[in-house]
Amino acid sequence: MPHTKSQEKRDRQAIASRARNRSVRSELKTRARKVEEAAESGDREATEQALRSAQKRIDQAVAKGVLKQNTANRRKARLARQAL
Repeated sequence: MPHTKSQEKRDRQAIASRARNRSVRSELKTRARKVEEAAESGDREATEQALRSAQKRIDQAVAKGVLKQNTANRRKARLARQAL
């Protein structure tokens, strides 16, 4: 139970940001899976499009503070390696 009004507000903000962050992380996983599926199918154009889309969303997650920059770089590198 919060003792101050400021802590009550922080609790509300934490709940909202947690929901937002979970949504973003879930979308990142979905986009990564689409890259893998496209790479396995052998469709080069679809793979490149899925990779660009995933990389864009990863960069947006960094801008929103959901991911750290190094984590984003690592994920993008791994996805690019899978897309080959």
